[in-house]
Amino acid sequence: MELAWRPLTLADVGAVARLCTVAEEADRTGEHWDESDVRQEMSGPSVDLPGASVGAWDGSRLVSYALVIPRDAAEPVHQPHVASLTDPEYRTDEVASVLTEWLVRTARSVHAQHFPDAKLELHAGAHENERWYLSLLERGGFKQERTFVEMRADLASLPPAPPLPDDLPLAACEERYDALVLNARNAAFSGHWGSTWLSADQWKHRFRDNKDFRPDLSFLLLSPERDRVVAFVMSSFYEADAAATGVRELHVNYVGTLAEARGRGLASALLAHTLEAGRAAGFERSSLSVDMDNTHRALAVYERCGYRTAERSYGYVLPLS
Repeated sequence: MELAWRPLTLADVGAVARLCTVAEEADRTGEHWDESDVRQEMSGPSVDLPGASVGAWDGSRLVSYALVIPRDAAEPVHQPHVASLTDPEYRTDEVASVLTEWLVRTARSVHAQHFPDAKLELHAGAHENERWYLSLLERGGFKQERTFVEMRADLASLPPAPPLPDDLPLAACEERYDALVLNARNAAFSGHWGSTWLSADQWKHRFRDNKDFRPDLSFLLLSPERDRVVAFVMSSFYEADAAATGVRELHVNYVGTLAEARGRGLASALLAHTLEAGRAAGFERSSLSVDMDNTHRALAVYERCGYRTAERSYGYVLPLS
């Protein structure tokens, strides 16, 4: 099989979206991507299409692609992330070998540009149904380090919501709070496995400028002086998923509480408030993902709010230094 390999460009957005559709028909991960989703991801502030992307073409048909995306910080290890999909008809040992060799070579190049003095680990994630990709990672030397539980809540049958605190003002995630929310996110997720400090540009791309972000269904608990965010819930709505499934699902991207405020039930109360607001806004279901080894008992928090385990995905690591 003679495939042509070259970096992706934004002119390839349609081809990438078609490949996502073909792969999802086989893998059933629950993720659906339209062209606007793909363009948004390929235009991210850390995405270097000329230097850190590759696509395999069979004539005019894109049959595989891969990206290596650097992190905003190395704390102290740089953990660039891998994104990759391959058409089921082209899931061969030959394609797997080209991809794994390219990933390692490109990760080293990306690392040298960004954090040459730090240690390097290449990180990848895969849904439990992506069996070929899981085997590709393992053949390439990646080791499974984490299991993530994908959870869903039926908004028609939520448990009673715990009360919000009287001493911490509730606010919707308005733009004027963006810097405070980012500070809270970076503090709350410091030390979490696979999580690093996020820059303002990356945060803006993921949320404020992101077409999927729902600021009206993202909520904050502020300090009494309103100069800090103490707890937060960030939410999104993916229209392509709703179009494919017929279900309006509110996805919770982040739930966080500052360390000094933990133990008060703030996360449970704020998440429950978010889900009730989502139900009132016409959403039928909510979803989120949680690390099963999360040290803050997040799984139990989400179960109290009505979430139940639906499926799993895995975090893989390849040390390169």
